[in-house]
Amino acid sequence: MNARAARTAAATGTSRLLTRPMLLLLVASVGGMGGFYLLLSVLPLYAATAGGGGVGAGLTTGAMMLATVLAEPAVPWALARFGHRAVVGAGLLLLGLPSAVLCLWSSFPLTLGVCLARGVGLGIVVVAGTALAAELAPPGRRSESLGLYGVSLGVPSVLGLPAGVWLSDRLGFEPVFLMTATLTLLALPAVAGLPARRATRGERLSGDPNGRKGDPGGRNGELGGRNGELGGRSEDPGARNGAPDGPLGAAVNRSLVRPTLILGAATFASGVLVTFLPLALLGGPSHLAVVALLVQASVAPLARWGAGWWGDRHGSSSLLLPAVLAVALGTAGLVRLESPVMVIVSMVLFGAGFGAVQNLTLATMFERVPRSGFGRVSVVWNLAFDAGMGLGAVGFGLLIDRTGYPWGFAVTAALLLAVLVPAWHDRRYVQAETT
Repeated sequence: MNARAARTAAATGTSRLLTRPMLLLLVASVGGMGGFYLLLSVLPLYAATAGGGGVGAGLTTGAMMLATVLAEPAVPWALARFGHRAVVGAGLLLLGLPSAVLCLWSSFPLTLGVCLARGVGLGIVVVAGTALAAELAPPGRRSESLGLYGVSLGVPSVLGLPAGVWLSDRLGFEPVFLMTATLTLLALPAVAGLPARRATRGERLSGDPNGRKGDPGGRNGELGGRNGELGGRSEDPGARNGAPDGPLGAAVNRSLVRPTLILGAATFASGVLVTFLPLALLGGPSHLAVVALLVQASVAPLARWGAGWWGDRHGSSSLLLPAVLAVALGTAGLVRLESPVMVIVSMVLFGAGFGAVQNLTLATMFERVPRSGFGRVSVVWNLAFDAGMGLGAVGFGLLIDRTGYPWGFAVTAALLLAVLVPAWHDRRYVQAETT
């Protein structure tokens, strides 16, 4: 049986994706990310209208992403020490409750402080959730399971991104701050059903939370080959690529460098869009920013899940090149901000490419490490994601004061076109490995 046939046979098995722990993880993720997305475009508007301008708007997202990046490396240690329930619960509280403070006082330093606290909560929720989603996946369906988890992160963006902007315009900022705190509190009961601890070695080998010996092979077999189905070699993928042990050992695994760069560039563009698109469209057609954010947020999770389905059957790296190209073209189309049709088409392209890039890079990175390295990969992937968003928001804020929005979007698109090179080389790397 060739590699593609093996992937297809494993991916079409009968193992259930939506187990009770997975369902509760999705519920907790929807609540946490709902609190994140509801304010993601609102806080830059809040800061800009309070006199911060473009630089102040960029700093709100940048501060949150900085705190996220600083918090994420400590999450695997916290999970091992305190367990999923306590850690994820703390992350939900940090994502929501600090926003309520802004109803009492209004100042730019306090806004940055709230963003820092929310950033820590975001780092906790995404690292813990990503690693747990991979561990809960049945054999042969990890990419699809990650796609399902990605939908749980994307659904809140479908509603939260445009709803936050619309509600703040209609009701003011304070009601949106209170809604954010309430939403995260409502997700807390689901945390009680998550695993109280990290998986043991026997559980990691079997993929069974009860520790039963299962099939260590299939597409995600940890005991053989690059992906488990390509020849049964017994070496550790991390060791084969020169990755040392330790909390961030996966960060220097050479086979992970290109997916990390690709993800970082895509999220750089995402940080630009979610922070500045509502500002760039001020004075244009009514509600165009709301519609554009809704379109992008609706397409992205569908593309993320679809990319997971494709990846389990044909390999995740095969779609990276067209996904990056779609992100670049979607960003480039925003040079025509005066055309509502072009803005919407650009958001469709950007959402499709960005959703696919998220799943494809994450699944590719998990394929290249043993299951014992899932926590480290989750940290590295989320670091690249959040660092890209933060740098995009801050860098674009500094740039547009000199160039204006259209040229700023053009520069961002040029950066993404440059990332086609590592995407092409990663595809060739995979082809060489499978021959």
